[in-house]
Amino acid sequence: MNNGRFAIAIHILTLLRLSKEALLSSEYIASSININPVLVRKEIAELKKTGLVNSREGKNGGCFLAKDASKIDLAVIFKSIYKDSVFSFAKNEPNPNCPVGKQINKRLNKVYADAEIALLQELKNKTLEDFCKEFE
Repeated sequence: MNNGRFAIAIHILTLLRLSKEALLSSEYIASSININPVLVRKEIAELKKTGLVNSREGKNGGCFLAKDASKIDLAVIFKSIYKDSVFSFAKNEPNPNCPVGKQINKRLNKVYADAEIALLQELKNKTLEDFCKEFE
């Protein structure tokens, strides 16, 4: 789960919100996150697909928030990054002859589902605007 994409998305969206009306380039955003601009452009493309970010091309182009930050909860951002469950099983197939191996994935499904519901509920309680206020 911890691949950093959620943190990168929140960083991008926070910069866009705090920039007010200014259009931000992927190079500027990348310099703040300290990553390659190509990675920023990939993440912006995903955020555009979910309607959170928009952009203007050209010499004076850049990115901007597509929605008011008070209308974007952190769960929406999280789900834009993780379309499937954030939890996964081991890559190997457990031994079906083992009393644990034959049930482990079924038992973990319930744990994972409950944990994800709790995580998303917590993230729904905070908007991007709330998060950005911590920087002002």
